[in-house]
Amino acid sequence: MSTGDLPGLLALTFRAMMDQIHEQLAAEGFGDVRPAHGFAFQFLSHRGATAVELGDHLGVTKQAAVQLVDELVKRGYVQRQAHPTDRRSRIVTLTARGWQCIERVVEHSKQAEARWAELVGEERIGELRAALTGFVTDAAHYRQVTLRPVW
Repeated sequence: MSTGDLPGLLALTFRAMMDQIHEQLAAEGFGDVRPAHGFAFQFLSHRGATAVELGDHLGVTKQAAVQLVDELVKRGYVQRQAHPTDRRSRIVTLTARGWQCIERVVEHSKQAEARWAELVGEERIGELRAALTGFVTDAAHYRQVTLRPVW
């Protein structure tokens, strides 16, 4: 990869950080969490959702989303509840264990950012954050930008 491949460098940075976070999570008792789960947790941290909504967000079929939810229910990260307006549907929400996992990811992300600030300086991290926010804002003019896996 050439140094001019900024999208690739951004992807590698994200991957390296997530690999490190997953190692830390495993050491803290969350060894059964996979990267795909993080995209579901991130979506569910804003609101409960049906399996169909979760599948739409993740870019997978309803069947794959139901399978993912089943897996997360068995592992204790999410629960199904009655839908408030649709008796045929169930809402998936995070459990206390799911929220604990999210809290650990947030803490580890803050630690990673602090390490980056030590490497390049607080000012440059602020500039990077502003620049990336500008890129995301620009992209959002063309289509909704969500945090989801690229399968």
